Amino acid sequence: KINLPVIRQYVDYLVNEQNVKNIFVNGTTGEGLSLSIQERKQLAEEWMCQGKDKLDHVIIHVGALNLPECQELARHAAAIGADGIAVIAPFFFKPTNKDELVAFLQKVASEAPEVPFYYYHIPPLTGVKIRVEELLDGIKAQIPTFQGVKFSDTDLLDLAQCIHKNETGEFEFLYGVDEQLLGALALGADGAVGSTYNYLGRQTNLMLQAFAKPDFALAQQYQFLTGEFLNFVIKLGFGVAQTKAVMTSVSGIPMGPPRLPLVDASPEFIVKAKAKLDSIVWPNGD
Repeated sequence: KINLPVIRQYVDYLVNEQNVKNIFVNGTTGEGLSLSIQERKQLAEEWMCQGKDKLDHVIIHVGALNLPECQELARHAAAIGADGIAVIAPFFFKPTNKDELVAFLQKVASEAPEVPFYYYHIPPLTGVKIRVEELLDGIKAQIPTFQGVKFSDTDLLDLAQCIHKNETGEFEFLYGVDEQLLGALALGADGAVGSTYNYLGRQTNLMLQAFAKPDFALAQQYQFLTGEFLNFVIKLGFGVAQTKAVMTSVSGIPMGPPRLPLVDASPEFIVKAKAKLDSIVWPNGD
């Protein structure tokens, strides 16, 4: 079951401990697709309520396997004042080309005509491999609220072509593969949405600052150390359940178990992951 009372503590932790003030709600790490529509609405409302005057942006993921639920969630997000909405491609009956995907996205976006709209591109999970570069052509004419893409794929060529085409800067590209963020920044990504930023947000912000200076050697250090941790836990088996366990360990906030078919991280994983994270010496002396 969802645990609404913990969200106040979660918001304060992200803001005060991790310097994270922008939130992506009901996405992959939040198991949005495993929740009921009512649960997703409750979570969105609680994040908006607890984040008021503390968070800068709350983007709510409203994607689902069927159009009516996406539209209902989009209307709800607009009604509670979300700063943006995002939608994955449906992944049982899949769009097979750009036109089918855009038609689906347009039907969702039109239900929240004042809210910035993001396409959540995550082909490793959806199996929808329509290139974003292709998707962007003429999309503003069909979806006037189109703001950008949460780009959760390792195809940096596609990302680079998107950014190259975006000469006017009208779109935002938020990168979603944490261990490759520095590479995406070098190509021109505008920001990031990822699971590790729950517990490594402060270090990632320092990497962003180093990149902006620019101090590439320092930025590399942060990226390499994040990668060292992720490389270690991926070999142990790392997914949403394990992410929750790491976040609980680091923050002290009980993130709870995942919902079936996902199962809890093993005690062995938790011990090894914590030891590895504790062993890392960050450039800022942590």
